[in-house]
This record gives sequence, structure tokens and C-alpha cells, in this order.
Amino acid sequence: MEVQETRVQTDRVLTIPNLLSMARLVGVPVFLWLILWPKFGGPNNDGWALLILALSGISDYLDGKLARRWGQISRLGQILDPLADRLYVLSTLVGLTWREILPWWLTAILLARELFIAALLPILNRYGYGPLNVSFLGKAATFNLMYAFPLLLLGQGQGWFHHTAEVVSWAFIWWGTVLYWWAGILYAVQVRQIVRGAIAAPTP
Repeated sequence: MEVQETRVQTDRVLTIPNLLSMARLVGVPVFLWLILWPKFGGPNNDGWALLILALSGISDYLDGKLARRWGQISRLGQILDPLADRLYVLSTLVGLTWREILPWWLTAILLARELFIAALLPILNRYGYGPLNVSFLGKAATFNLMYAFPLLLLGQGQGWFHHTAEVVSWAFIWWGTVLYWWAGILYAVQVRQIVRGAIAAPTP
């Protein structure tokens, strides 16, 4: 397991890792349009949607890898990277649920986790902290879900290939959902520790 370096190493904005994260963000509305277009009478563009998801997964791996290797970890990158992750998860949930590929109750479980994390941010802000760094567990959960969703989309068809893709996708979905919530609970534990430390600290 590779050690995750989280300390800010540069204030530069235009770094290769940051540009990769920005490109991922640009791909979010394009992916959502491609996945939803058939619901509005347009042609099926699932192949292109899958390609964007695949490229986002590759760039997600590369931006963190390159940032650590080249000493280009920046505060902007620490914001853009988890933002892109969450937007891809949310857009995929919206698209697949609207297409009736993903059941609404599973979408509700995953969205509840996002609301849970969002409710902790004002607490951090109250004590002078911004969003905490993404944990290795949180990244693993996101990777599971980002592998699961394309496979679920591939599973919408007939034949052994589509059936296998669907079975594997659900394995990733359940494992990713458990890890997603587990990471969220550990995030809450970190917030609690920060609050306790702030309260216990002597007033200057």
C-alpha cells in the first residue's frame, strides 16, 4: 500500500495534476448529457459515456500519483480532486436512476452519505477548519463505485457478457457502498476529535 502524502507542497495553480482534475470536472456535464439523452428521445450514447467514465478513473489515479511524485500537491488540488470524485458519483447516480438502471433506494443510501458529510462541514468551519483530506478508504470506496457504474451500464443487454458485467458490477456496488459509509463514519470521528481538541485547548 502506497503512503499517501497530504502536505501542501506548492501554491501553483497550473500544474499537471490540477489540469487533470479540471479536465475531469469539465467531463461531468458531458457525461450527464450523454447518459440522459436517450430519456429525451435522443440516440443511445452509452459507449461515449463509458469512455468518459473510464478516462475520469484513469485521470483520478494519475493526478494523485503525479502530484506526489513531482512534489505538486497543492491546496487547490486537494479541493478539486474530491470535488470531481463527488460530482462523478452524483451525476452517475442521477443518470442511472433516471434511466431506471439503478434502484432509487440505493441512490438514497449513497446520497444520504453525501448529506451526512455535508452536515459536518459547518462544524469544521466553526472551528476554523476546511474540508478534511480524502482518506485512502474514501478513495477506495470511490474507485469501487466508479468501476461498478460502468459495468452496470454494460450489463444492460442480453448474453453472457452483459450478464457477467451486471453480476460483477453489483459486487463492486455493495462493497463500494459499505466502504463509502465506513469512510464517512471515520470522517465524522476525525471531526469529533478536532472539536474535542479545540474545546480542550487553552484560550490564549
